[in-house]
Amino acid sequence: MQTQSTVTYDVIIAGAGPVGLFLACELRFAGVAVLVLEQAQDPHSPLKQLPFGLRGLTIPTTEALYRRGLLDEIVAAQRARSGAIKSAAHWMQRARKPAGHFAGIQFFQDDIDVAKWSWRLPTPADAHVAVDMETLETVLAARAARLGVEIRRGFGVTAITASEQDVVVQAAGEIFRGGWLVGCDGGRSTVRKLCGFDFVGTDPEFTGYSVAAELADPEKLSPGRNFTPTGMYTFAEPGTIALVDFDGGAFHRSAPITIEHVKAVLRHVSCTDVTISALRLATTWTDRARQASTYRRGRVLLAGDAAHTHSPLGGQGLNLGLGDAMNLGWKLAATIQGHAPDDLLDSYTQERHPVGAQILDWSRAQVAIMRPEPGSRALQAIIRDLIDTRDGATYFAERVRGVSLRYDLGGRHPLVGRSVPDFELSDGTRIGERLRDAKGLLLDFDARASLRMLARRWSDRIAYVGSEPKDALGLSAVLVRPDGFVAWASDGPPDHDAAAEAASRWFGD
Repeated sequence: MQTQSTVTYDVIIAGAGPVGLFLACELRFAGVAVLVLEQAQDPHSPLKQLPFGLRGLTIPTTEALYRRGLLDEIVAAQRARSGAIKSAAHWMQRARKPAGHFAGIQFFQDDIDVAKWSWRLPTPADAHVAVDMETLETVLAARAARLGVEIRRGFGVTAITASEQDVVVQAAGEIFRGGWLVGCDGGRSTVRKLCGFDFVGTDPEFTGYSVAAELADPEKLSPGRNFTPTGMYTFAEPGTIALVDFDGGAFHRSAPITIEHVKAVLRHVSCTDVTISALRLATTWTDRARQASTYRRGRVLLAGDAAHTHSPLGGQGLNLGLGDAMNLGWKLAATIQGHAPDDLLDSYTQERHPVGAQILDWSRAQVAIMRPEPGSRALQAIIRDLIDTRDGATYFAERVRGVSLRYDLGGRHPLVGRSVPDFELSDGTRIGERLRDAKGLLLDFDARASLRMLARRWSDRIAYVGSEPKDALGLSAVLVRPDGFVAWASDGPPDHDAAAEAASRWFGD
């Protein structure tokens, strides 16, 4: 029997994973009423825990968490479990400090020339953070609860009716009404399917396996990441294995995962006669790469894996999704509050779709050099040579860690569209700390009366900061969006009209 909810929410979010929870927190910062519906009754899963749930966070992600006061909590949780994380991550057991990899080809921190990142300043957000999904979700769920987000578990979305005025969602026999609906419900998104979003891309080339097993003869497998004539596998003792079998994705979700099947695939890929004596956990995944053609249809939006899905190589999916949430949250809140420019919400797709497309191509490129064939092995040798150079390691670090992220915002200054440097002000505070209430910032390093007056015009949306930083990087004034990206910048006497135009574009009139 269906029951009608009498409560109308500003936003309904489908999915209580990290993306949905982070988005809910962003919306609540602005006072938006949020309901999160999650299909799973229990938030705990072995796949979210170590070792399978381990994810490395990119710089845009650590910056987002830092700017909302969450990074310290996550880093503390990481330190408390550093031993378990190190044992789960084979790359952390190397003598040199790893900085990431491309298709399993490692590059190292001491090869990176950070001096080339001219618009960056030292910041707590530069910390290398690896965290398991369960810990991340726990931290975000606790923040959401403190902010007053309503989360209902065991409520999978089954029907959606969207109009020009609102969205009606059916879940677990109840009906909920909201002004907007955001699908953060994963790669098999019900919201995406029910609302008719196109989801286009490329089919898989392999079936990937994540396995926890007991091995009768573990010495037959080489620790770490291994390329073989038939595929690739990684092994961490005593029995954590990841492998890829280039079968066109044929086995993924096509049949039960048995010990006999996993043993056969492991022997095929490792080129050994290793024996699995017990299978404790196994799951499959693929390199299918698809993306929604738009992230918005009327009052329905997509974020995270619901908007784009690809191979988990390098752990880019979580970071990409959290970036979606950071970009969308303040824009959707401003739209709900009635002071957003007409095209502000459209800028979500305009900015994030190219970032997603780039990550999908990055994933495809990795698969191309992982194929067990002569051409791919030749390309792999070239990449190894390039990545072992200072310029090569710096380039791959920029891409893998997200340092090169820049939105096309149309400004003349080279800082526009980039993440704002974490200026340390004369009072000892940092810009990242000043962004914790999710408002924009007008940084006026010369304390000009004209810019102070301009900020007053948007005083409910922009905080004025008239303070000289320790290192201004040659800048005199900077307008920062709530997500920490630069909307306008000046390195000379500021153009008041240009600053006002940028403020109107992003914060309304």
